[in-house]
Amino acid sequence: MTRTAYLKGWCDPLHMTSAVTQTYLELKNFPDISPEAFEVIRRIMKNACGVNLDSYKDKCIKRRIALRVRATNCITAEEYCDLLLRDEEEVDRLLKVLTIHVSQFFRNPPMFEKLRQEIFPFLFTLPEINVTGGLTVWSVGCASGEEPYTVALLLRHFFASELGRIGATILATDVDAAILEAAREGIFGEERLVEVSAELRRKYFVQRDGRYQVVPEIKSLVEFRQADLGHLDTFPECDLILCRNVFIYFERSQQEAILHGFADKLHPGGVLILGKSESLVGDVRSRFQTICPVERIYRRV
Repeated sequence: MTRTAYLKGWCDPLHMTSAVTQTYLELKNFPDISPEAFEVIRRIMKNACGVNLDSYKDKCIKRRIALRVRATNCITAEEYCDLLLRDEEEVDRLLKVLTIHVSQFFRNPPMFEKLRQEIFPFLFTLPEINVTGGLTVWSVGCASGEEPYTVALLLRHFFASELGRIGATILATDVDAAILEAAREGIFGEERLVEVSAELRRKYFVQRDGRYQVVPEIKSLVEFRQADLGHLDTFPECDLILCRNVFIYFERSQQEAILHGFADKLHPGGVLILGKSESLVGDVRSRFQTICPVERIYRRV
């Protein structure tokens, strides 16, 4: 799996602004990206950025490429390929279009409330946690860090005694190196904190010039790493995986392969959380028990 957020938000017109929706509608009449042009672009992005587009749904990827073809005033996709070959800055621009990151703290509050009230209390009872030396959480497609920092806030504020007794590690991965650098800074605008209570803001953020920086005690819980889900063998075993709004952009076969990989990585009783529009597919269903179908929360059997 490659270039994350992993492609969050742009394939669903219901989540677009009016301006972006208009562009989306206009692209219906845009010439198709030919298989030959797509193969050239695929190789360029693989060689220049380490981005593998093979597993993504072609329709979604080609729509985004078409945005850049239009923006650069190229007449054809082949002309755009020539531009990519000679212009490194355009490669970076295309990369940004392919990796739009849309996030905020406590995105989908009911899921995080479920996490606080039921999932974390359950996970802290697992024998594996005491054996391995702490709770291990993996935030997949972490983008600019709001999700893993939210998990850290919950743990620090509501489970301080468990942290002191057992400890916790939050691994946050994305394949976009630039967005990970921003995530490590932990500085966010007001719009990203609309779901954060006044108490949590006062305790865990420092306000500077109208922006908010996560305090060191929260940042210290999160390890950011550039990584590709195509290499699941490189990831540690864990107790909780959050992989929200990622699978909807992948072909079914790839979804199944990644889900099996998640099941392999989760300790017995470990929990997987998907996005609200995602679900388990294929025979991997037999490896999980549904905890909450509404919030797409599953426990490894």
